[in-house]
Amino acid sequence: MSTAPSAYVALPSAASITTSCRQRGRRAAKTGRAPGTVHRLALAAVWLTIALSGIVFSEPAPVDALTMGLIVLLPVIGLVRTSPVLVLYLSAWLIVAAGGYMASAVAPEMQTSVIFTTVSLYLSLASVVFAGFVARRPGPHTTLILNAWTWAGMIAAAAAIIGYFSLLPGAFELFTKYGRASGTFKDPNVLGAFLVAPVLYMLHLVVSRPLHRAVIPLAAAGVMVLAVLLSFSRGAWANLAFGVLIYGYLTFVTAPGSGQRARVFLLGSAGVAMLAGLVVIAAQFDAVADLLSQRATLEQSYDSGPDGRFAGQAKALDLIAETPQGIGALTFSSKYHREEVHNVYLSILLNAGWLGGGAYWLIVAVTAGSGLRHVLRSGETRPLFLVIYAAFLATACEGVIIDSDHWRHFYLLAGMVWGLMTAPDIWVASAPMVRGRRSPGIRTRLPA
Repeated sequence: MSTAPSAYVALPSAASITTSCRQRGRRAAKTGRAPGTVHRLALAAVWLTIALSGIVFSEPAPVDALTMGLIVLLPVIGLVRTSPVLVLYLSAWLIVAAGGYMASAVAPEMQTSVIFTTVSLYLSLASVVFAGFVARRPGPHTTLILNAWTWAGMIAAAAAIIGYFSLLPGAFELFTKYGRASGTFKDPNVLGAFLVAPVLYMLHLVVSRPLHRAVIPLAAAGVMVLAVLLSFSRGAWANLAFGVLIYGYLTFVTAPGSGQRARVFLLGSAGVAMLAGLVVIAAQFDAVADLLSQRATLEQSYDSGPDGRFAGQAKALDLIAETPQGIGALTFSSKYHREEVHNVYLSILLNAGWLGGGAYWLIVAVTAGSGLRHVLRSGETRPLFLVIYAAFLATACEGVIIDSDHWRHFYLLAGMVWGLMTAPDIWVASAPMVRGRRSPGIRTRLPA
């Protein structure tokens, strides 16, 4: 007697389906391959946007039009990963903007203040979108941004050096300001600060690559360091010094073994020697030596006096105490003092009141604190995170002596820090560091 075919078909269990999907997602995330032509074109657009971010002769700059396009494009095509943490991050920036608009209502030049606040809102939205973009595929997307940033930095640094030494006709007038190298920026201070992140990325490549492949990154770092020196920006010098120290220390203490620590120490020593050599060589030029002697002091002539920077900051403190609602952006320099405060943490309290300014302070503090905690988690993206985190901390510290509230790269760095911190767990091991040693977890692999 024949047996009738069974009417039932064996179906995979829910657990097997979940495991299969998770494995496919893990493979896709680690390869960094974007599905489809649209995604590949979007990645090219991100690279182009960052690569052009170093060309800011005037504002708005070409990078702003491209960034506005990315703010809309990336979420629409699915290249942004959202999470409750990033929603909170967005909410904090919206509070900053709300405070700015409320302060603008009492500003004498309300339209000017509103425009300034709207630009701040645009930059904060870009920060959130870049955070989601990095969280989507942290390794490949972070590397893409840093590669493009390095190209932008090399172009800006080359222009700064060519202009400062008048290597081409008309280059000095185009690429310098006030006798200081500005490159493709309109402000030497911004040039110097912009170059810190790509310098740290080059140092990361030097540390993680075999020595025969470290020559080009080391040379690129030297070119950008020279441009920072020629910017004669005390803030940029401090930014670079803090960034290198923070990155070197964190790389040393998180190195997987004594051999790697020795390598970091030796390469760090060589880098310091190279920097000293660059300073000595540059100082052989009379113009460089004169400016170095003028700028290498803690206090300049415009810092002191009733109209100086320190007097302005004292006025700002009094105004902050008297006006909880703020006075509106750009009001301080037009009504109370001859220039802005030169301290972003005081400026933001004037521009956005206690509400918006407090939210800004909170964003910076939480980003710094959460980032330090994230450093202790081993994972494949930790070496890249050290680059971004060190650059962010150094730039946040520079904000004490300069108004950096419209620095595009500051918002990009903050967004990348949050993107890496909120990335899926496949990129980060759950095992924390214990007494300087990593608990059992995934093996950390330095990217080549």
